[in-house]
Amino acid sequence: MSSQMLTREQLKERFKTIRLLALDVDGVLTDDSIFFGPDGLEMKRFNISDGFFMVLAMKSGLEVAIVSGRYSPATDTRMKDLGVKHVLQGKKNKVELIEPLLTELKIGFDQVAFVGNELLDIGLAGRVGLPIAVRNSARDYIDVVQYVTEHTGGDGAVREIIEIYFEAIGKKPIEYVI
Repeated sequence: MSSQMLTREQLKERFKTIRLLALDVDGVLTDDSIFFGPDGLEMKRFNISDGFFMVLAMKSGLEVAIVSGRYSPATDTRMKDLGVKHVLQGKKNKVELIEPLLTELKIGFDQVAFVGNELLDIGLAGRVGLPIAVRNSARDYIDVVQYVTEHTGGDGAVREIIEIYFEAIGKKPIEYVI
């Protein structure tokens, strides 16, 4: 594990400078499973609470972006349903994938929190201000992050992180429920 692993309280403090929450999909917003039908139809299992809290975070003013090395129509459909505007997919180099968005939003890498889980995520984790792993991440990825969630990917890890974000900004998620 990283020698700079943060406590929950330290994580809350770090979240005060974060303007963008970037999320990997497979293994973070899903349980790392993909279902394929005989006709090639792809289906994924997304956690409803993770998505609901993403919506609340966006309503609070936090930018949310999807950063996935693999293109998936199922991801497009789910993110459209949630109203996520920044859906970046289909490029293995996630640093290059997110750079144009950061330029557009005038956000530095130091103002980005990234939640990943796999070896492909190490490059972006090394650039952002707040790299986070879900509990069931690859060991080599955990070695480069500053915080590991209690929940596993696809099972409330993103909600957990967003709850900490709300604590950091001194707001309650219920304030953004309409």
